[in-house]
Order: sequence, then structure tokens, then C-alpha cells
Amino acid sequence: MVRVGIIGCGNIGGVHAMVLNEIEEVSLCALADNRLERAEEYSARFTGRKAKAYGSMEEMLEKEELDVVHICTPHHCHVPMASDALKKGLHVFMEKPPAISREQFNELLRVSDQSRGRLGICFQNRYNETTKKVNELLAQGMLGRIKGGRAFVTWHRDAPYYTESGWRGKLETEGGGALINQSIHALDLLLSWLGKPVKTEAAMNNHHLKGIVEVEDTLEAYMTFTEAEEPVSASFYATTAYAVDAPVFLELACENGFVRLEGNSVWYQTKEQEEPVVWQAKKGSLLGKTYWGNGHEACIRDFYDCLDTGRDYFNDIASVQNTFYTMMDIYDSARNEGR
Repeated sequence: MVRVGIIGCGNIGGVHAMVLNEIEEVSLCALADNRLERAEEYSARFTGRKAKAYGSMEEMLEKEELDVVHICTPHHCHVPMASDALKKGLHVFMEKPPAISREQFNELLRVSDQSRGRLGICFQNRYNETTKKVNELLAQGMLGRIKGGRAFVTWHRDAPYYTESGWRGKLETEGGGALINQSIHALDLLLSWLGKPVKTEAAMNNHHLKGIVEVEDTLEAYMTFTEAEEPVSASFYATTAYAVDAPVFLELACENGFVRLEGNSVWYQTKEQEEPVVWQAKKGSLLGKTYWGNGHEACIRDFYDCLDTGRDYFNDIASVQNTFYTMMDIYDSARNEGR
């Protein structure tokens, strides 16, 4: 039996707890939060009070013999906590983002490389059925070379989302806003299909929460992926100033047609087809918010299967380097007014 602890008992920690309870070989035996009452409430809700509640990660690791820890804490805590656990030889599954600075990410690379524990990062949208369908269509080759892409994340976050958290909306603790928090998954998927940008230009603004948050509520970026005669480029737009949480939109323009992902559906069309084909993902278990997608369960289960079999994990730290460094390049460009 794999003994597991969760650090951070907020909304996303509950998603992890629900998945872990469904994995037969896993025992969720410890919960930690700096507000002890939240850990106690999670213990009652998800484990029938079988899991021990702690007021800190340090106390939990001192008193429990664990194999894996899940880090579901505010962004700035991810790397320090993951590093501490990895140094103790524990396996770590951590929420996004993997870091909030290049220095943090490089530290995480160094520590994970030296640890006997394995590190997994929750980029769950890679496991969505719609993502798999787009990958399948591209692999078939009928659409031809990708010429460009676009992505839109248009969600809504109001003032209490930031002010009641104690850490969101602050550069020091969140690391950014609409990009690093809400739309990093969309960026990750776009880059998985287009590769590593050779040039990035970006701009960002705070439109609807001026004086309330330090971070951006809107960001747009233009990325160039090749400087050949026919350059491949992508447009990226993310905002938390929209009226509702709309489904994420991603599209790839290809030599012989296009493929478009929106919510739970995929549209694709070749030049030979008169009308687009619409493919609908089957409704499976959906944890958390509907517009997240349904990949959390598959992502977490795959991590534990990799621990059991020894095979490489799809979401290891090497697999997220391009996404992380591109995100930081976008921020650098935006903070330097597109330069």
C-alpha cells in the first residue's frame, strides 16, 4: 500500500483527495494545512477521520512514514515544499505552476535530479479526451503541416477570489495572473503541437480589478516558431475579465485544413471535406470545475502507475520546461512592453 499525504486543503486539494480515494493501492493517511481546521475538515470529509490532520508540512513529514506527497498549496510554496520532500527521498506530485521564477525552476531541476524520489506535475489537460483526439488527427497526417495556431482563455474572476485567498493577486506569492494561473494549460497544449518559440512578443493589462490586484487580468502574446519563408506563428489571449467562464478555445491551421478544440468538442476539416466533422468526447467523471476538462483523474492515476511499473511519467519536469520557460519569456516581453 502506497502511503500518501496531501499538503494544502483548498479546492484543488479536494480534487486530489477524491481521485486518491479511488485508487485501490493508495492510502490517503495524512493531510496538512496551515489552517489546521481545514485539514481536520478534509480528514472528516474524504477519509472518515482516518487521515491524521496536521498544521504544517514539517510536522506531517516528521510524524508520518509517507511514500508520496501531493502539493496543492499557493504557487510560491510549490518549489520549497517539493524540494524538501524530494530531499527526503519522497515521491512528489505537485500542482501547476512548477515554479514562479527561473531561479525556482532551476532549483527544482537540480533537486529532482539528485533525489531518489520522482516528481510529477499536474498538467492534466494533456490527458483530456479532446487533447488525445487532436493528437490522433495530427498523427494521421491528413491535415498536413501545421501553419499556425491560436488560443483563447476567457474566464471570470472577481475581487473576492483574490482578496479572500490571502495569496492570489500578489506577484510575490502568485507569480502572475491570467497566464500563470488560469491559462498555463492552454499554453502548454499549444506548445505541445507547435514546439519551442524562437521569438515572443507580449502585452498585459489589469482592466477590471485596478487597485485590488498586482497581477494581470488580461494578456496577449504573439509567438513565432520558425523563421523560414513560411513562418509558423501563434496568437494567444487570456483574460479573467470576461463575464463568464467560457470553454477554452484552441485551433491549429494546417496545410490541408484545420482542427479546433473547444470545451468537450473537436472540429476538423480537410480541403476535401465540404463540412467540418464534429467529434464529441464521452462524458466521464468530472472533478472540479466543468471548464477545467476531465483529465485530473487520468493524470494522477498515471503517476501512480509509473511509480508501480518504473516507466517514465508523461508529466515529469523535463516535459514542462518548454512551457515554463516560454511563459517566463512572455512575462519578460510584456513587462518590457513587447521588447
